[in-house]
Amino acid sequence: MSDSLKTLIGFINQYAPFNQMDDQDLGYLLENCVLSYFPSGTEILSPAHGKVEHFYILKQGEVRGERTALPQENANTTFVIGPGDCFPMAALVGERATRTTHITTQDTFCLVCAKSIFVELFTRSSAFRDFCLRGISSLLDVVNRQIQSQAQVALSDHFSLDTSLLTLSRRRPVMCSPDTAIREAVRRMHEQGVGSIVIAGEDAIPRGIFTLRDLRRIVADPRISLEGPIASVMANNPVGLPAGATAFEAALTMAKHHFAHILLLENNRCVGVISERDLFSLQRVNLVHIARTMANAPSVAALADMQDEVGRLAETLIAHGASADQINRLITLLNDYTTRQAIRLTLKTQHTSDIQFSWLSFGSAGRKEQTLLTDQDNGIVFVSGTDPDISRQRLMPLAKQINDALAQCGFALCPGNIMASNPQLCRSQPEWHQWFERFIDAATPQNLLNSCIYFDLRVQWGDTSLLEQTWLAISERLRQNTLFQRMLAETALQRRPPLGLFSHFVTQKSGGIKGIDLKKEGLSPFVDAARVLALAHGISETNTLSRLRGLEAAGVLESPDVNAWVEAYQFIQLLRLRWQLDALREKRSPSNLVAPELLNPLDQRILKEAFRQAQRLQRKLAWSYQL
Repeated sequence: MSDSLKTLIGFINQYAPFNQMDDQDLGYLLENCVLSYFPSGTEILSPAHGKVEHFYILKQGEVRGERTALPQENANTTFVIGPGDCFPMAALVGERATRTTHITTQDTFCLVCAKSIFVELFTRSSAFRDFCLRGISSLLDVVNRQIQSQAQVALSDHFSLDTSLLTLSRRRPVMCSPDTAIREAVRRMHEQGVGSIVIAGEDAIPRGIFTLRDLRRIVADPRISLEGPIASVMANNPVGLPAGATAFEAALTMAKHHFAHILLLENNRCVGVISERDLFSLQRVNLVHIARTMANAPSVAALADMQDEVGRLAETLIAHGASADQINRLITLLNDYTTRQAIRLTLKTQHTSDIQFSWLSFGSAGRKEQTLLTDQDNGIVFVSGTDPDISRQRLMPLAKQINDALAQCGFALCPGNIMASNPQLCRSQPEWHQWFERFIDAATPQNLLNSCIYFDLRVQWGDTSLLEQTWLAISERLRQNTLFQRMLAETALQRRPPLGLFSHFVTQKSGGIKGIDLKKEGLSPFVDAARVLALAHGISETNTLSRLRGLEAAGVLESPDVNAWVEAYQFIQLLRLRWQLDALREKRSPSNLVAPELLNPLDQRILKEAFRQAQRLQRKLAWSYQL
């Protein structure tokens, strides 16, 4: 092998997909490439050139890509191609002209090969073929594998939360009839070495379940005879999931209900039992234990002590292949347990039991998109008597104590005072209704900003029905008011992804550090656009990805676009989680501010693409309202 070929292999091996390809395939590619020089300002490719006949790998310099605006876009799409990037795969695969004009912005060198070489490589290399067909998705797969692999090194565990429950269930369930004696049922459990027995009739439809935890309870009760029927001590109506459900769904269900066993059902018949131990490799990811401990914490101090477990759980979930959305949902679930227990503990010291109220969450908590860095955005809705001011005055000390308890647990007090201890956010049902109506009727800049915060809401504790009718009425009013939607869209478009001319990162300085705020600048364009479109089309979901999928199901957005936006959003969210975990490991305060130069080249490349996808979604929003 010549020195020049070795140099080229060393260069190309730094970039995807070439670093995933066999040396033989790389050698074939490079032996059939020519290093070509293009002066600054050269138009390498354009739609006018006709069907593409060459494949290009940029070695040195820079190429600007420009695409003429599509009907739904009000501006040209402009991006930059740097060293290691290749083009134009889609045109070569489709055997057509490129839709993008490629112009050098400086003196540039490219490795160029004929279309026939591209076709042969496409046939020979699965890694290259996957990259050409899937583009950014294949790069995300590479990143996710790297992240998972790094986390698994510490955990030495290769379990995936996407695993089917039927795969995990390695044996038939141990079952007995409702009239079986307790002693006999326990004997069967002991002989089979299981921690549970399913009580069912001949039809195998489960009536109940009995576990070792139940056994400890009845042994301690002298009134219960072990000769009595198992039906008298079983847990009725056991929770079940379809056998095709995933380990993640089982984990979420266990954590919500504090169960350690889930039934697998086919046609309502029990075909298996999954335990917490089955799910999490001898309980290395003890989600159910964490949730149960939080839900029963005896004090706010004990509750605060549990918060470190959430970070460790997040890292473990990454190792298990969980997506950013799954991790967000689990963190939100645990934060809900913290909030609810903080409320219950506070209620023991406050005398407000005669006032019916519910605790509201706004913002990321309302969307179930919380990470390891979160502040408080909450409020109270209450059922008042004749004078709501009297109820409000009585609830204020309670709200203040709850806010302080949550702050002790790591949920920072909101700098903007968007908290239940603010009398403006402790309102009766009619007052919330009137306040939301004012947002729509008087669309001032402040009311538009309020809409972006308070229209992502859910009941976090208490009776969910207290706001249901109000929100149904407000949602219908929003759906019919296109002028307000347009103004809300204008507000959403004020926050642009941090890409400058030719797709260079635009950084800001905060706390002496220059970087990109992944929450405000990276995620908010997706969140804000999805909110406007969802409200406009009557989508009731508040979660951003659920809103996008709902818009897809309603025919408002096309599936390829939604898939791209979901992938981009999830990458930014996962990068944000990784950045926060790195800070916690290094005993630093977690932050949303990321310095792009500290990211590896692959992360930088995908982050730019993710921001470009945010720009596309904003163009869709702008086109929808002719902005």
